[in-house]
Amino acid sequence: MIQSQLSTMLFQAPGGGVGLTTMLMPMIFFIGIMYFLLILPQQRKQKRWAAMISELKTGDKVTTGGGIRGTIIAVKDDSLHLRVPPDNLRLEVAKSAIVSVAREDEPTKSEK
Repeated sequence: MIQSQLSTMLFQAPGGGVGLTTMLMPMIFFIGIMYFLLILPQQRKQKRWAAMISELKTGDKVTTGGGIRGTIIAVKDDSLHLRVPPDNLRLEVAKSAIVSVAREDEPTKSEK
């Protein structure tokens, strides 16, 4: 008896109004939409970036977050050495600074 009164109070407002379940449905729907539009794509992007960083090798041409472009000449655990033109300057940068990779074997947009 108490349980039926409790469920009546929670799931149905007095006088036949909107119940708790009806009020929660839009919120659950909104959270689901936000997950598929914001969280899931960001997770996929992070996985692609981590895979790109793990596949770095000597000879790859990379661009850092600061806009420095160079060729990898040595790869360490958490950093790499770049040769930067025009003076063949040698820089050591963190792997996390790399934002894009252009490998020698990949055709550029003008070659397609």
